[in-house]
Amino acid sequence: MHTFFENTPGRGRVPVWSSIASSVTLHIDDEGVSRTLDMEREGNWWVSPEELPTGVRYRYSVDGKDPVPDPRALRRPDGVHGASMTWAPPSRMEYDAGSVLGKVFYELHIGTFTREGTFDAAIEKLDHLARLGVDVIEVMPVSSFPGTFGWGYDGVSLYSTQESYGGPDGFRRYIDAAHKAGLAVCLDLVLNHFGPVGNYIALLDNYYSDKHETPWGPALDLDGKNAEHTRAHLMGAALYWLGDMGVDALRLDAVHALDDDSDYHFLAELSDKVAALEKQTGRTFTLIAESDLNDPAMVTPTSAGGRGMDAQWDDDLHHALHVLFTTENHGYYADFDAREVIVKAFEDVFFHNGTFSSFRDQNWGAPVDADMDRRKFLIFSQNHDQVGNRAIGDRPSRVLDENQLAAVAALVLLSPFTPMLFQGEEWASTSPFLFFSDQEGDEQMARAMRDGRRAEFASHGWDTIYGKHVEVPDPTARQTFEDSKLDWSEASGAQNQRMLRWYHSLINLRRETGTIGDGAKVSMEWVGDVLTLHLADFDVLVNFGDEDVAVDSDAVVLAWSDAPCEGALPKHEVVVLNRA
Repeated sequence: MHTFFENTPGRGRVPVWSSIASSVTLHIDDEGVSRTLDMEREGNWWVSPEELPTGVRYRYSVDGKDPVPDPRALRRPDGVHGASMTWAPPSRMEYDAGSVLGKVFYELHIGTFTREGTFDAAIEKLDHLARLGVDVIEVMPVSSFPGTFGWGYDGVSLYSTQESYGGPDGFRRYIDAAHKAGLAVCLDLVLNHFGPVGNYIALLDNYYSDKHETPWGPALDLDGKNAEHTRAHLMGAALYWLGDMGVDALRLDAVHALDDDSDYHFLAELSDKVAALEKQTGRTFTLIAESDLNDPAMVTPTSAGGRGMDAQWDDDLHHALHVLFTTENHGYYADFDAREVIVKAFEDVFFHNGTFSSFRDQNWGAPVDADMDRRKFLIFSQNHDQVGNRAIGDRPSRVLDENQLAAVAALVLLSPFTPMLFQGEEWASTSPFLFFSDQEGDEQMARAMRDGRRAEFASHGWDTIYGKHVEVPDPTARQTFEDSKLDWSEASGAQNQRMLRWYHSLINLRRETGTIGDGAKVSMEWVGDVLTLHLADFDVLVNFGDEDVAVDSDAVVLAWSDAPCEGALPKHEVVVLNRA
């Protein structure tokens, strides 16, 4: 019996799972020559009677019905509606990133990071990231999704790579180039749902739950009658990207939507399997959860009854920073408008740690122990969600001045947490990052998406930006995607270069100092209008008042302006002081 779910699919004797089929026919197109083969049954797996060479297009037909793509294919050269293609990963350089917790992350979207929107074009920017001091590149989803532009969270082929980016060969080149530059690669992987367009997996078997729902429809079945093959399919994808493609970490999207009431939670099992893969390969892998549960059990080892994730995103710290600096306080920002919120978030990790959340209308979260490693929590002042889910995709640079942006950067990059930047943030980019999704001419689906986004923004008040009503751009229009391309010409401006140097200085200080980013709990306090983050050896001061504040000029380590060297901290500015 073949153990397919832990083996690389799509090469040799191609397998497909179908417990509902009486027969499965393999339709092959080899350089224009078409033929069919009857698949051989092995339990609920169906296997081709012969090996297929690399580069062959193929589909499966269940019980004589229309042929459909392979849901575990490694290549989808003709898009999500086209045939699958066999592909074997080429040899890659040996690389072990080690633990990436506490390192500087940088989130990017391949389609908008460069004008070309490809892996090869992104390779040309690796030198910029290395010079900046970035350690880990977090790449938004690259699994095949409909059309030629999208965020990637509506993927339908978890093992394949978006062709418009350069396909799997392009991604392998990118991973190897990043590793040669000393940069680890974290892939954003969506295991909580399949997109609606190009999703043919249900024609091969049922993967859906009859008792759980998600915001995107029925949940994938992790604890019911379809759980065995569903879990295997999802875990196989994670192991493939780590073991075969060579990424160093996975960011798992919206794990709170992975509903599982079984005794062995899906995430805990995945954590254990990744640990086994580490022993097998001698490499270090990192699993990062996006979870809105505010529960430290997510990053508690499985041996202690937790979910076993190595780290998780911390939206509460983003919200606290955003409200403090912008004063925007509607929608899910409503509870974050008191000055004490930022102190609690920095000291306790979560603001909502068992407290009442007005946005959710219930008590939310759980406390984090004081001795829990703060590097287990990723923080940021920008990311794809917090920028892209705004009506016009506007960044903080649209409303904050340079002093405020510099202060935010210092608090994030000199924190005990694992910091993450968002593409272009380092030079105060004003390029919008909007939500966009190619619906491939399906006007009914496009209309539903446009109406849904407008209704969602209106329900949370997000169609009003700083008191002004705005029109939500059409997410299905290619122009919305084009408008979201990062404008690299901005980076050469004098003020942008100044910001770039500031980010570089902050990262250098973090890297060269053993105590910054060591994961230990820190304290923070307000003294009048000055917010102070107390680190082991340094203090980070931000003046929120309208008056200058006296500082010890002999203790200045870093300062946004020259004024602290003369003993004064101007309003809205930031300084790092040595406490020795």
